[in-house]
Amino acid sequence: MALKKIKKLYYSIGDVSEITDLKQYVLRYWETEFSFLNPKKNSAGNRTYIDKDIQIIKEIKSLLYERKFTIKGANQFLTDKYNEEEKVDNIITILDKNSVNDREL
Repeated sequence: MALKKIKKLYYSIGDVSEITDLKQYVLRYWETEFSFLNPKKNSAGNRTYIDKDIQIIKEIKSLLYERKFTIKGANQFLTDKYNEEEKVDNIITILDKNSVNDREL
């Protein structure tokens, strides 16, 4: 009987290590190199990753291992990407607020 994958809200560093096929020390090192990769820590001091963190880790892994970016290059690429996404999200939020205000008038 096949075991069903359970979707969690939070993942430990061991879980993320298995999911991404990376060693735990690599994940800890990447936290020092990529400022936007910053998993929360629980009261015991253990890292708790969310789905967004895992997606970022997979993207970093792809840039470094498949596309052969340097750490500096990958950091710059992702910083630009996430800053652009944040700008787009902010614009969408502003447009949504304006459309709500227009409907109220």
